[in-house]
Amino acid sequence: QLQLVESGGGLVQAGGSLRLSCAASGRTFSQYALGWFRQAPGKEREFVSAVSFNRDTYYEDSVKGRFTISRDNAEKIMYLQMNSLKPDDTAVYYCGADFRPLYYSETYHDPKAYDYWGQGTQVTVSS
Repeated sequence: QLQLVESGGGLVQAGGSLRLSCAASGRTFSQYALGWFRQAPGKEREFVSAVSFNRDTYYEDSVKGRFTISRDNAEKIMYLQMNSLKPDDTAVYYCGADFRPLYYSETYHDPKAYDYWGQGTQVTVSS
């Protein structure tokens, strides 16, 4: 069992920055691919960014060049550095973990592929 806890959300003005963290507990953290997803009111949970256990990274088009995903396997933490935030980034952000995916390049964007989820952290961007 893997437990995930998000933190770092908050209220910022457009153009501001936040750094989200996803802290994990449990063994074999390095064997999980990790992803960030977000869900706004009335919308489906959508892919934001992901990092494989080989440290390949993936980004949704709207966040490319603004967000950076990273992981620290020693500390069992995944990060999402969010710069140049826009009101459309407002959502609850969730981290997910996918145990030993073999075809992650095909599944990273699908929330159904993930085995574990955190409780989420709210990000609100005002304009």
